[in-house]
Formats: sequence, structure tokens, C-alpha cells
Amino acid sequence: MCYTIFIVKANKKEGRRLTSLPRQPRRKSHSNVYHCMLRGINKQDIFFEKEDYLKFQDIIRKTKETHLYQLYSYVLMPNHIHLEIKDEGQKISQIIHSIATSYATYFNKKYERKGHVFENRFQSKNVENTVYIFNLVRYIHQNPLKAGIGKMEKYQWSSYFEYFQNQEVEKREKIVDTEEILEIFLPGVDQEQAKKEFIKFNDKIFKFRESKELLEYEIKNRLTDKEVIYFIKEELGIDNIQEIQKYNMEERNKIIRKVKKFKGISHQQIARILGINIRIIQRA
Repeated sequence: MCYTIFIVKANKKEGRRLTSLPRQPRRKSHSNVYHCMLRGINKQDIFFEKEDYLKFQDIIRKTKETHLYQLYSYVLMPNHIHLEIKDEGQKISQIIHSIATSYATYFNKKYERKGHVFENRFQSKNVENTVYIFNLVRYIHQNPLKAGIGKMEKYQWSSYFEYFQNQEVEKREKIVDTEEILEIFLPGVDQEQAKKEFIKFNDKIFKFRESKELLEYEIKNRLTDKEVIYFIKEELGIDNIQEIQKYNMEERNKIIRKVKKFKGISHQQIARILGINIRIIQRA
């Protein structure tokens, strides 16, 4: 997948001209594991019906056969997708391009539209150690919970059900390499026991401070109001957010400063959620 940035240069003698600069190649992950995210153009929804989710899962299955990569975890959210991929062939850009192109072709044909379905370039982060690998699996699985749209074990469109094997979730062909993750998680332990321990690990609420890498990754992605509210309640232990308005100035500003540390949240968003004047938010 090749992208080019065009820069317009002005010169008194030569006038304006276009100079093309190739984008820098993605840095290789030492573990060959990558956290990739595809987002709908202008943050628009990319899944409308059950058939859309099933189609994307089928595309993953086919591209795994073609490009020979491993998938550790995934989640399909209404307007974006998280994938944790192990790619030893150093073809991560080709893999994501193949997935995105296949789904965009299907999506545009089905909904009789033209143009981009996803933002131009997918986002990716190298996953360089096993702690990060496991925290990322948990982070991905907890996306529906974090967004307030469903519990992990009830949400059909993630890899969690392949680890959990919930009877309430429709049975489908596996597309995730759960065995390798479980072997790394608890080497030499029976798969069923490893799975039970891994489920306990996934059930623990993910906190940003557990992984510096994930914290850095989140800065690139704006949080929704639901996500911000969720983290205020979970991280700060505040059940009634509107009560913050009634706190004394010192306590209120202390809370505001903590909220401002969340990556991916703007001052305007904090003011809107807390119901506090934006100037107070900026000064706190």
C-alpha cells in the first residue's frame, strides 16, 4: 500500500510546484505483533446489520489463509475496528489494505454508495512485550463495556466468545488463534485451566495506567462522551457526575485536573459532560 504526500512549494522565480514525499515506512515490531485500528470515514458507522459483521469476520478468515498471519484478538464496534495481529512476514500494511479494500467493496455495493469507507491510513502500534500483548487483548475485549453498549460475554462481535465459549453466543468457526495466547499466558498448563485464568484476567477492569503503550495509543483517538463518563466513574469513583458542580472550588478543581489527564478528551468535552463553564476547566 503506497501513500504519497504532496507539498506545494513557492518560489519567486519558479512559481508554485508540487513535490512528492513518500510516507515513512512503518517501524517493524520486534515481537511481530501489532495493534491495528480501522475507523469509519468521518467516524461514520461501518456496520448496520448482522450480515455486515459476519461479512467482516469472513474477510478476516480469508485474508488469514492468504497472508498467513495470526489473530490474537479483535472487536468490531459500530464505527471502528481493533485488531491484534501477529505478522511474521512483515506484510502488515498489505494485510490491513486487503481487509479494508474487501470490506469497502462489499459495503459500497450493498448500500449503493461510492467513496471511502475507512479513514485513509490505518493506525497501528507495535506491541513489543508479553505484558502489553495481554493488556491489549483485555483492552480490545472491554471496548463494548467501555462504550456502554454491552458486556464482554454478551457481545457477539469480538474474539472474547472464542476464549469464553459462552453458550448464549451463536457458534461460528473460530478465526482467533486462542491456543497460542493461552500457551504464552500460562505455559505448560492445561488449556481449559489456562482459559479459566485468562477469563479472570479479562474480567478485571482495564485501567489506563496498566500500560504506558496503550496510554500513548489512546491520545490519537478521541474518547466518546460515554467513554469519558465511564472512566470518571471507574477511575475516580464518582457515581453522580453532576454532583461535581456542587463541590468546593479546591475539590472541584482537583477532580477536573484528574479528568484532564485522560488522553483523547478535549476541554469542551469536559465542560459539556460536567456542566461546568469551559473557562473554569481551562484554569483548573
